[in-house]
Amino acid sequence: MSTYTHESMINHHGTGFLTRLVETFDAWRQRYRSRRELAQWSDRELHDIGISRSDIAYEAEKPFWRA
Repeated sequence: MSTYTHESMINHHGTGFLTRLVETFDAWRQRYRSRRELAQWSDRELHDIGISRSDIAYEAEKPFWRA
């Protein structure tokens, strides 16, 4: 008679999928926040990092899932 441990009964195939799903949602959330924050920056701040207002407008209009 064999003894099964709790660990041996866990489906390890789903772990990679769930990890990737969480990472994807985190990336989407970070993009959304970054784009919204950049949209609030002044022209001077944008100039300091070499980005124009039109670059920000283009980036801010993208959906969060698009890189």
